[in-house]
Amino acid sequence: MTDNQATQGLLDFVRACPTMFHTAAAIGRRLEEAGFAYLPEGEAWHMEPGGRYYTSRNNSSVIAVKVGSELDSYHFQLAAAHGDSPCFKVKAVPELAGPGDYLRLDVEAYGGMIDHTWLDRPLGVAGRALVREGDRVESRLFATDRDVAIIPNVAIHLNREGGRAPELNRAVDLCALFSAGDLEKGAFDALVAAEVGVAPERLLARDAFLYNRQEPVAWGASPEGPEFVSAPKLDDLGCAYVALEAFLAAENPHDVGVYACFDNEEVGSNTKQGAMSTFLRDVLMRTNAALGKTDEDYLRAVAGSMLVSCDNAHACHPNHAEKHDEANRCWLNRGLVIKEAANQHYCTDAFSRAALVAVLDDAGVPYQTFANRSDMAGGGTLGNLSNTQVSLHGVDVGLPQLAMHSSFETAGARDVELGIRALSAFYARDLRITGADSVTLA
Repeated sequence: MTDNQATQGLLDFVRACPTMFHTAAAIGRRLEEAGFAYLPEGEAWHMEPGGRYYTSRNNSSVIAVKVGSELDSYHFQLAAAHGDSPCFKVKAVPELAGPGDYLRLDVEAYGGMIDHTWLDRPLGVAGRALVREGDRVESRLFATDRDVAIIPNVAIHLNREGGRAPELNRAVDLCALFSAGDLEKGAFDALVAAEVGVAPERLLARDAFLYNRQEPVAWGASPEGPEFVSAPKLDDLGCAYVALEAFLAAENPHDVGVYACFDNEEVGSNTKQGAMSTFLRDVLMRTNAALGKTDEDYLRAVAGSMLVSCDNAHACHPNHAEKHDEANRCWLNRGLVIKEAANQHYCTDAFSRAALVAVLDDAGVPYQTFANRSDMAGGGTLGNLSNTQVSLHGVDVGLPQLAMHSSFETAGARDVELGIRALSAFYARDLRITGADSVTLA
């Protein structure tokens, strides 16, 4: 896959994924195109060596399994990302009337976004709707194909002090303008109902989110081609895409390869479909049982397994290099970033780092290092959270990016292909782990 192909693939993926539900659906379609069979959680599972399978939970988290044909070194090699991003969720009672004839949407923050980046953006509405069909209640995805709302800024003439550094009250300043007078209360749910093809009275509930409809773009003035990619939700659709493509491209007959894309990382992962849920453990245990293995086999396999937790990293900011550690900083277009933190908010340790570095060195794939400044708190990822359910050797990695948690983020265009190469190398290499004493790259 060329740089341009990888970058275009990411842009197409972002377009298809306005919410975590659409992300799970897009991943499912890609897996089925690649020959993976869907195994619902509520049905019996049967697996065979050489088989390809996937399942989902809540229609917002997906785990795929690629069973090796030989399994002479039975273990799991996993990469995991997340499909949710910070945004605004529309409340159950969606509308606020006034002042005047205005109709506004009552929203609350999902995750920790940079609030002011949502101002003056064309916004659509997307999510899932639960509708009544006789005695059946069913879920349907929706996403408006047009702009339906905006969060307007306050003119500088009316807010002289807030023009440079706005302090926004989420209950006051961030309500989205929905109508200037043509619509009345009830219009929002009528819109959602129309999007899923039912009368409003059949709409029972919805998870609806505002999403930035600005087009993702690859850009730059270099004669060598685009240097940058800018888009909504690069954290963490960038890693979700890169890990998926690597998982599909790599072949390893000796292990069970696993790809996971979890929901709810941005709000703590402590949901039934988050990284702290039983979802990963359930899938691995059911895979073990479906292959005719024992509980003892499962525990031994987990002890010899490794997780690559994939969530983007902070590239050095062009205007604020002082925000970054002097030595442990990363850059756009220089490859996958290995992240470490003494507080273990990243799951990397010396053993897991060494194992991945050995793989990447052998494959000739570049990589970088990131750590936060010692006087600044950093974020966490799903790697250490998933370890509360399945105890694995783990290493945290990510694509370098700028403006994390903005409504429109920027990354390096060439890092997409470099990330696929790096994770493909991990999936393709048979890692034979002995406790924390050694790992053999077979």
